[in-house]
Amino acid sequence: MELLELMKTRRSIRKYQDRQISREDMETIIEAGTWAPNAGGGQRSIIVGVRNAELADRIGRLNVARFDRSMLSGSFVSTDQPSVIDDPTMKSGFYGAPAVCVVFAMKNFLYSIPDAFCCAENMVLMASELGISSCVVARGEETFDNEIGAALLREWNIPETYIARCFVLLGYCEGEYPRPKPRKAHRAIIVE
Repeated sequence: MELLELMKTRRSIRKYQDRQISREDMETIIEAGTWAPNAGGGQRSIIVGVRNAELADRIGRLNVARFDRSMLSGSFVSTDQPSVIDDPTMKSGFYGAPAVCVVFAMKNFLYSIPDAFCCAENMVLMASELGISSCVVARGEETFDNEIGAALLREWNIPETYIARCFVLLGYCEGEYPRPKPRKAHRAIIVE
């Protein structure tokens, strides 16, 4: 599939089958993340892949535990693929995805957040190319800002100078794959 077509067909999926992705596919998706653009070519991001559905769910529950709804600019995401924004009763910010990649970046680095999200974008595009559904989820910082989260970071040997910036959920779409939303007008300007 050509890249622009891939971008047009990829969707953020929030309903997953109870079916794990292969280790090989996760390795390929992580590799794509390591090839993402990054500030000054520094390659500072660290990616941790979790293929344990139970652990992914526990981290997803930590992710939504301190979700601050007052920081939202809107209150609706999707009827087909509802978000924690749409349904405050959801208990996991990972929506039952059987696998997740955590993207870490340096805490006190000016381009920490852009570097992490460039990684995530490469990863979701690679996942789509492999026929795997995905979703980028934020709130990485507060997910591990607790006793359970800190223990996981120690277990994974994440340096104290690093912080989780985002997550890439991975799995297979449950139900019908969502149709595209129409593009909003007047979002692109070319000046010559």
